[in-house]
Amino acid sequence: MRRSGRVMRRENNSGRAERRANGSARRLARTALAACIVLLVSSCGQSLQGTPVSVFADPFRVAGMPATDGPTGLRDDAAEPTREVTDTDGGEIDHLAISSVSDIEEFWATAYPETFGEDFTPVTDVISWDADGFDGVFCGVDTYNLVNAAFCHDDLTIGWDRGVLLPALRDANGDMAVTMVLAHEYGHAVQKQAGLLTRSTPTLVSEQQADCLAGVYMRWVAEGNSPRFTLSTADGLNNLLAAMIAFRDPLLSESDVAAGEDEHGSAFERVSAFQFGFTDDAASCASMDPAEIEQRRGDLPVLLPENQSGELEITEDSVRSIIDAMNILFEPAEPPALTFEPQDCPDADSDAAATFCPATNTIAVDLPALEQLGTQSEDDTGLTTGDNTGYSVLMSRYMQSLQHQRDGVALDTAQAALRTACLTGVATAKLTQEVGTPDGNTIQLTAGDVDEAVSGILLNGLVASDVNGESVPSGFSRIDAFRVGVLGETDRCFKRFP
Repeated sequence: MRRSGRVMRRENNSGRAERRANGSARRLARTALAACIVLLVSSCGQSLQGTPVSVFADPFRVAGMPATDGPTGLRDDAAEPTREVTDTDGGEIDHLAISSVSDIEEFWATAYPETFGEDFTPVTDVISWDADGFDGVFCGVDTYNLVNAAFCHDDLTIGWDRGVLLPALRDANGDMAVTMVLAHEYGHAVQKQAGLLTRSTPTLVSEQQADCLAGVYMRWVAEGNSPRFTLSTADGLNNLLAAMIAFRDPLLSESDVAAGEDEHGSAFERVSAFQFGFTDDAASCASMDPAEIEQRRGDLPVLLPENQSGELEITEDSVRSIIDAMNILFEPAEPPALTFEPQDCPDADSDAAATFCPATNTIAVDLPALEQLGTQSEDDTGLTTGDNTGYSVLMSRYMQSLQHQRDGVALDTAQAALRTACLTGVATAKLTQEVGTPDGNTIQLTAGDVDEAVSGILLNGLVASDVNGESVPSGFSRIDAFRVGVLGETDRCFKRFP
């Protein structure tokens, strides 16, 4: 978030940008991954119970499937791999990886001809290396310090680093994080075979198509079709979304030399692409092109203004400025009051950092707690928390005030939780434009703010919670509702979540 004249500044992460620009290998369709990813995914909000109002947007289902916890990862009775690994060390990581490749190929053996009308041809070879070793070559590149997984267009092979990357992924998010990365890389092989790409296709399109194709495969696993893996639609799927957030592009400024080069997408964009594949099918992935991505990106900022961090310190003044901006954007008949004192609310019960009381039309902010929510991540791996992780919760309570002023709208249901997430997405998109506030400042969304909101939705669910701070079990559904709002308008949220 940016407020003119009062924006905190920090140095941009030019080191990572330089590594990213200089480390590209033209022959590799690469996944932008951090070598060490430390993720914590736990839904801090309580889970709502009850019967949903709308079958179309069932809060207790994920893309039509029940949102349930259960086992996730390699089955105890998993079918044996059908492929062998070149240069393997015979260890557990390579066994997990080749099981993943075998499973992905089994899926595409049926899904590919159904989608593209031709027989499926597997990759020519599957190669393993240790990035700490000195004697490996993949796709013509020395594998020493190659902490990566990739599809090689030159010889139609897939390879991975068994020494650093895959163990880090498995430690952070379990078996399926490894499988998802390889499903993404196999997505590039599917693109190649299906002729979806040309020499002029932007990297951004290629990468988001591959994210989408990975989502198609993961739906097959979640439906119980895989003979090797299981994936729960609650915590299991939430962890995969967290990994997708970790794979986002680094946050760059307009002056960075690497700006616009080798784009893979923001966390919001990559999660969206994965969700499209999981919800729809491979044909939806094939339809992704520069125009579709540009339309989906809309006015969302991609680059930070020069010498700015995009972080606005959470204070009483900044909170008031956000509320003032909301009043200007939505012009409610009865703007909510704002207090920084605890409130005794007769018709709502929440101890969140920001709460809304319908009886008094008041938003109460626990400033230290909101500051904690909006603390910026100490590094650029994993979930990307920051000021808008906190401000988005504040905006969500404002959007509950707007709902309260609409006749017949309940605030204490599962539908209300997702409706709140959707409306917060609407408010987020509106803030891409500068809003002048009565105090003479301007408030505006900056690059990275949407990703910070998405991280918060996955971590604590508060943006997607009802008036009592209760959320729905599926992070997938929470983020999906938020995205509907970002890409839509207020009325769409009320229609989808009545």
